[in-house]
Amino acid sequence: TTVYSFCPESHCPDGKIPLAGVVEGFDGSFYGTTERGGGSPACESQNFSGCGTVFRLTASGVLTTLHRFHLSDGAEPESALVQGTDGNFYGTTIIGGNNGCDGGTTSCGTIFKITPSGAFTSLYLFCSEFECTDGFWPQAGLMQGSDGNLYGDTVRGGYISNSCPYGCGTLFEITPSGMRTTLYEFGYPGPDQPEAPLAQDTSGLFYGSAPYFTYNYQCDGVCGEIFTLSVGLGPFVEAQPTSGTVGRLVKVLDTNLTGATSVTFSGTSATFTVVSPSLITTTVPVGATTGTVQVLTPGGTLNSNVPFRVLP
Repeated sequence: TTVYSFCPESHCPDGKIPLAGVVEGFDGSFYGTTERGGGSPACESQNFSGCGTVFRLTASGVLTTLHRFHLSDGAEPESALVQGTDGNFYGTTIIGGNNGCDGGTTSCGTIFKITPSGAFTSLYLFCSEFECTDGFWPQAGLMQGSDGNLYGDTVRGGYISNSCPYGCGTLFEITPSGMRTTLYEFGYPGPDQPEAPLAQDTSGLFYGSAPYFTYNYQCDGVCGEIFTLSVGLGPFVEAQPTSGTVGRLVKVLDTNLTGATSVTFSGTSATFTVVSPSLITTTVPVGATTGTVQVLTPGGTLNSNVPFRVLP
């Protein structure tokens, strides 16, 4: 079933090229971006019919354009949005914002926040520092860590060297209020140009990948790497799904669940079964409210990385 076809009008005010895909919001609607379209004249010179959009789509196919980018606040979003525990959506654009990332006029990319109703905030404009030590081209998008902050990477920027004249990319952390910190600058020798989002393991470590290695671009020896990043976050449990009604089956994941003696949903005890060291099955108990899933193990108490939402 075709739910919605973009660009029904000239100049594509609803956007075009929805490259990133969609995510389901807490309200049951789907949220996403289009790389181009939207009709902003700031990008017309590039024959883009606009700088891209953010949209909301109901399951029945009713689309609402929440935001149209205008280059100064970002352009060409290529990654999926992520909905934070605060209910807002967070995303990146690969260009837009500040200029001069490569010594020319190429824009550097942005991080933004948008509410489900469309209130838009630019959280960060990349390349605010000399030679883009903060990075640029955040192609991969963001993920929310167990501490509530957002984590991501940039394709370029960071450490400047002969092998990386524009930088080999960076890893960064940004708070929901927009305070950004560079966590790591890629450089020689090592991974180069990360293009994929990070993932967090229940140990607290982040995992990521980079398609290149700084001294070998021909892939006749080293063809990229998978890496880990530690920022000092502790272990946690992950509930799948992260929402459900009373009685809903829930899987709780970790790597050391053997001997667990208690599972609670926001303080309400639940019956459970330890299936394996990495899996507990349980159901949402009567009386549970939205909040933390907590598992008591011989090694200590583990909390869920995001609140479990109890649905009516």
